[in-house]
Amino acid sequence: MELNRRSFCALPVSRRIVTAHWLIPAEPAHRFFQDLINDLARRYNAPVFEPHVTIYVGADSTDAVDTTLSKAARDCEPILLQSLEVGHSDEFIKTLFVEFGLNSKLRQLNQVIRNAAQNSSDYDLKPHLSLVYKRMSVQTRRQLARSIEVPFSQVVFDSLKAVRCISPTQSRADVEVWRVVSEKVLRG
Repeated sequence: MELNRRSFCALPVSRRIVTAHWLIPAEPAHRFFQDLINDLARRYNAPVFEPHVTIYVGADSTDAVDTTLSKAARDCEPILLQSLEVGHSDEFIKTLFVEFGLNSKLRQLNQVIRNAAQNSSDYDLKPHLSLVYKRMSVQTRRQLARSIEVPFSQVVFDSLKAVRCISPTQSRADVEVWRVVSEKVLRG
């Protein structure tokens, strides 16, 4: 299913197309997380996706996305986030995840994007990097969370991507129609 206006019209009223703004980890963390995501996707028949921390989700504004990311990339330098723990939940988009500490640079980037996007959203910034999207038993999630060791106490994030997606994301099919519409390197 291509994510276009026709798809949008077919969505139930409670679901909509949005633009998610992602912060992307730099190497070597990017490779570590991508390999882990790929492995978990293979083992649990789950979708593959790029490692990211969602920093803002707002209305689908394809025309303004590139301008928004350009402004954020100019205003913000790469961000160092402290990795806290591997967590899990029964929420599809937070099945298994690495939680990161919220800091002033991340709050500032969130605000720059929020202001540049010029749309109001009640998005609550809780920085995490998902490792798998799959409905699983609490026992399986708990066991996986305990088995994963993140070899980084801190991770550098050095680029941004804007991704068109269905909200809320509830299934593999929803993940598989995500489309990157813009990307920028943080330069500060």
